[in-house]
Amino acid sequence: MNLGNCPRCGRLFAKNFRDLCPSCMKDIEAEYEKCLEYLREHKSATMIELSEATGVTTKQITKFIKEGRISIANNPNMMYPCEVCGVLIYEGNMCDSCRNRLARDISAAARGEEAKAANQEDRRNGGAYGVVDKFRAPER
Repeated sequence: MNLGNCPRCGRLFAKNFRDLCPSCMKDIEAEYEKCLEYLREHKSATMIELSEATGVTTKQITKFIKEGRISIANNPNMMYPCEVCGVLIYEGNMCDSCRNRLARDISAAARGEEAKAANQEDRRNGGAYGVVDKFRAPER
C-alpha cells in the first residue's frame, strides 16, 4: 500500500491516481460544480468575478481550465495569467511573446554550444598553438 500526505490538507491517505485524499477530491468536485453553475448563468464572467462569487481560488479555476473542465469557448472572458509575465491568456502556460523569447533563447544557447564545440575541435586539430607544439620537432 502506497501512503502519502495530501498536498492540500496534509492528511495521511492511501495514494491513488489523483495524489489527493478522498475528502479533498470531494471538495474540489464541489468547487467545480459551483463554478459550472455560476458560469451557466453568467457566461461573460471573468475569472475574478467567478472566484469572488463562488469562493473558489483563481489557482483552482486555472487548473479547471487547463484540465479542460471549464471551456474557454463557452466563456470568452475566462482568461488566466501567463506563468512568466502575467499577461492574460486563453490557453497553455505562456503567452506568445514569452514563448517566442524562450525559443530564441534556446536557439541562441544551441548556437553558442555549437560554436564552442567547433572552437575546441579547431584547437585539437592545430587551429591554435599549444604547449605541446613547442616540444615537437619542426616538419620538413
